[in-house]
Amino acid sequence: MKNPYLLLTPGPLSTSESVRSAMLRDWCTWDTEYNSIVQEIRKRLVGLAGVRSDAYTSVLMQGSGTFTVESVIGTVIPKETGKLLVVINGAYGKRMAEIAKMLDIPTIVCAFEEHETINMEQVMILLEEHQDITHVAMVHCETTTGILNPIKEFCDVAKRYNKVTIIDAMSSFGGMPIMIEDLQIDFLISSANKCIQGVPGFGFVIANRKKLEECQGNARSLSLDLYSQYKTMEEHGGKWRFTSPTHVVRAFYQALIELEEEGGIMARHQRYVENQWILVEGMVKLGFKPFLHKGIQSPIITSFYYPKVSDFQFEQFYGSIKEKGFVIYPGKISQVDTFRIGNIGEVYPKDIHRLLEAIETTIALETKGVR
Repeated sequence: MKNPYLLLTPGPLSTSESVRSAMLRDWCTWDTEYNSIVQEIRKRLVGLAGVRSDAYTSVLMQGSGTFTVESVIGTVIPKETGKLLVVINGAYGKRMAEIAKMLDIPTIVCAFEEHETINMEQVMILLEEHQDITHVAMVHCETTTGILNPIKEFCDVAKRYNKVTIIDAMSSFGGMPIMIEDLQIDFLISSANKCIQGVPGFGFVIANRKKLEECQGNARSLSLDLYSQYKTMEEHGGKWRFTSPTHVVRAFYQALIELEEEGGIMARHQRYVENQWILVEGMVKLGFKPFLHKGIQSPIITSFYYPKVSDFQFEQFYGSIKEKGFVIYPGKISQVDTFRIGNIGEVYPKDIHRLLEAIETTIALETKGVR
């Protein structure tokens, strides 16, 4: 079935017809054929992170990406001695801090403006002042703006101070190379419906096996107990503790196959980079200004200022673009008016060119007073 529009969003995103078709069969959660698919997914995820040893494992968790973030924060930080530092420059960093607060986890926040990348000197100052911090967390690609945070520098500082690292790579893993073992990331979090181009329904954690084994008894939740989920999958050949999203899992497996067929993460990364480059160049020609400068902009999603015209209304602009076959995203920046356009998913340079034509037509019609 042909989609009525292309999703130019940070996820859920447009998927291939073959990924969607993979959901047409029903599966039993106890069946060994299904569970072998789960095990293959776990193995492939670790491989995508550049790991070739037994030092890392992966765990799948039901729900949205935020469910998986909460499963990590709520499980890996010890109840009595744990203390978390969250580095924030957007809505999803704030969400991690909010989760920790809800779980009564002692938390220190290192906050920056939404257009600012993370300053490691300020992070180090807080690590010096609060030496009882045990874990540090950061969002790699903040889809609030599309900013790309310095993952290597952050992990280097964390390990210099002997801290456990938690990286929210929700919007970057699968679309950008991340060598988890080289970076010494202990827990990396992402979701099925992002750069691997599956559909919503579960998230996953790629974890340092030794660090994960130390988490027994830490969980503040029954259903979001990451350690127990891991042990069940390990001991029962891919079995989930509670009902798993079987159709979504099968679609994700198909998406992994298609990632490999495309040429792996580097090939997909290059496609996303080209999408984003064409988008920005075209939007600038049409009079739109990107919110971030090039040096800190990710290839995942791009924020644009509202144009400097008094009668611009995003809802009308959005509706007109949607009628022409494209769905974009409202802004999430707190200080200025912006909207966002994603470059990930089953989206190719030809699609970005078509989008730009649609935007140019919309602008021309609105200039003439045609709504």
